[in-house]
Amino acid sequence: MALKLKAGGSALICGSVAYDTILVFPDRFKEHILADKLHILNVAFLVPEMRRAFGGCAANIAYSLSLLGDPGLPMATVGHDFGPYRERMAAAGISLEYVKVVPEAFTAQAFITTDLDNNQIIAFHPGAMQYAHITPVAAAGPDIALGVVAPDGRQAMIEHAAQFFDAKIPFIFDPGQGLPMFGAEELRTFVAQASWVAVNDYEWGLLQQKTGWSAEDITAQVEALILTRGGEGSVIHTKGRTFEIPSVKAREIVDPTGCGDAYRAGLIHGLLHGLAWPTVGRIASLMGSIKIESQGPQNHRVTPAEFERRYRDVFGDTFGETAGAA
Repeated sequence: MALKLKAGGSALICGSVAYDTILVFPDRFKEHILADKLHILNVAFLVPEMRRAFGGCAANIAYSLSLLGDPGLPMATVGHDFGPYRERMAAAGISLEYVKVVPEAFTAQAFITTDLDNNQIIAFHPGAMQYAHITPVAAAGPDIALGVVAPDGRQAMIEHAAQFFDAKIPFIFDPGQGLPMFGAEELRTFVAQASWVAVNDYEWGLLQQKTGWSAEDITAQVEALILTRGGEGSVIHTKGRTFEIPSVKAREIVDPTGCGDAYRAGLIHGLLHGLAWPTVGRIASLMGSIKIESQGPQNHRVTPAEFERRYRDVFGDTFGETAGAA
């Protein structure tokens, strides 16, 4: 859906705010799971290393967007245990205006156990995220230039997409881990309402399988389809044009958690500033690379000036030299 962005407006990021508890098993799951006993699976893993990270797509995207100097407003529901996260968001300068506490629930949280082969066993408790639909897009007022529908409660994703569409606010449909919750017709409706669609290569395969649509089918309806492919870079499909975006080699590979959200922050920054798609993609790619260099989804640091210098060093040009109509 072609809509004009409101100059000087903010990005409203509808999605999760969650605690991530990461547990490290210093061995391999396959050495402790008997293939012929899966029907009576009962295993316990000693995990001497544990850390808690502050995550959730809405908060992660808002954090990286703030590093680029843009206002990102998370719209999310959290639980009675939100206190430590509230302090962290406030210290990072992330708006809490549209983060609503549901007193009877826990904040959404993922418990992730990782082994030496980087296999993961994840248990996710949605908690307060299931109530995210209680806050409408209209609550954010008239100064929203761009919206994001990221992984969230199922009903919230449906309602927020429809509300952006009805308010004529262009938005990115970024279903992420929430994609399996929806059937073919629901996904087709999301695409018809959105201005941009962003998925990784696995999600793209699932989206194609469920809708039966090709990249051409989707770009006939939206301004761009953005496909991320990890270390292989990303591809941006627009009407009649395809842009191959290279990955940026990280100075040090520490932790990929949250790279996709950092990439999305780069996309939003480029769109808010009306940059050309090759530049938008490069900004997003570099932001994802910077995230990889730090543990957790919200511990990387960069100022706008440092980011521009690094962009120039990597790509050999500046934002201005490649700017144009997005």
